[in-house]
Amino acid sequence: MNFAPHPIPSRTQYVLEAVKHRILTGQLAPGQPLVETELAAQFGVSKTPVREALKTLAGTGLVVMSQYKGATVRTVDAAMAQEVYDVRLLLEPEALRRTVRSGALLEEAREALERADTASDAAERSLANREFHRALYVPCGNPLLSRMLDDVRDQAALVSAVAWATLPSWEREAAEHREILRLALAGEADAAARGLHDHIASFVQRAFPEGDLS
Repeated sequence: MNFAPHPIPSRTQYVLEAVKHRILTGQLAPGQPLVETELAAQFGVSKTPVREALKTLAGTGLVVMSQYKGATVRTVDAAMAQEVYDVRLLLEPEALRRTVRSGALLEEAREALERADTASDAAERSLANREFHRALYVPCGNPLLSRMLDDVRDQAALVSAVAWATLPSWEREAAEHREILRLALAGEADAAARGLHDHIASFVQRAFPEGDLS
């Protein structure tokens, strides 16, 4: 009789989500080494799921793998921010325009805004803001477009975490979120898309003024 071993993917997923959460909430700083043996001990697993989790995070752009330095949290600079936000500026406003034209109710976006407003710390607020933006583009009616935005979502959150550490501007961004949602709920697709474009562009320009987003 064959007995199936405890599936490694479940342990890998556990480690992956835990490390990602620490990165996106600033508990693991950009450039910080991610030592397999230390992480394995912290999470009570072998090095194998840790190694697989770090490889996956490298694929999403949150971790950098080096033959000589090992794995480290990706550093954020103006060039990296511009690369990520260029993609968002090209895709996210159009996705929102399509969402509004589809007549989506946007209840999840409204709920995410409420969670952000009542967040007890920056980590909780960051996660709620990520969910707000995702709730605007997921109902766009194009699954490929949604997946493309999902692919840069974590990197955008890393940029935000780094920027907020030195420039805590979430009150301004919360006000912009409320206006974007108001326009979207009013059915003003083009105005909502313009508002979202300006919101995304102004954030990275404030955080990385040497960039040239437009």
